[in-house]
Amino acid sequence: MGEEFYAIIKLVSGEEILSLVMIDENDGDPVVVLQNPVTVKSFNNQYGMHIKVKSWIEMSDDDFFIIRLDKIITMTETKDENLIYIYNNYIEDSDTSDVYNPSGKIKLSQKMGYISSVEDARKKLERIFKGLKES
Repeated sequence: MGEEFYAIIKLVSGEEILSLVMIDENDGDPVVVLQNPVTVKSFNNQYGMHIKVKSWIEMSDDDFFIIRLDKIITMTETKDENLIYIYNNYIEDSDTSDVYNPSGKIKLSQKMGYISSVEDARKKLERIFKGLKES
């Protein structure tokens, strides 16, 4: 296998994929090996530019996919640090999250914003409110 690099790939289907890529010279018939491919869409609104990232094949648990060169229109290496950061951040978050839980219960974490109990928050807010009222 060849060297790994981040690439943006345009497929004959019209899809654009961002992935960590390796070229495998498979007996003279090269194939492209994609690791954790994602689709990336950018859009603008009144709050600025946003980027939407999602898995290329959403229902698969596999991390690696193989594409023949005849399915690719073009491929370009990207060294855009912001794009690579967004990609790696998405991959790390999707590796640690439990999307499906049969019981329907989700364990709270610091990432979800859980920082205190309802009772503690109520007491803090009451102190703030009383402090503002007395001033």
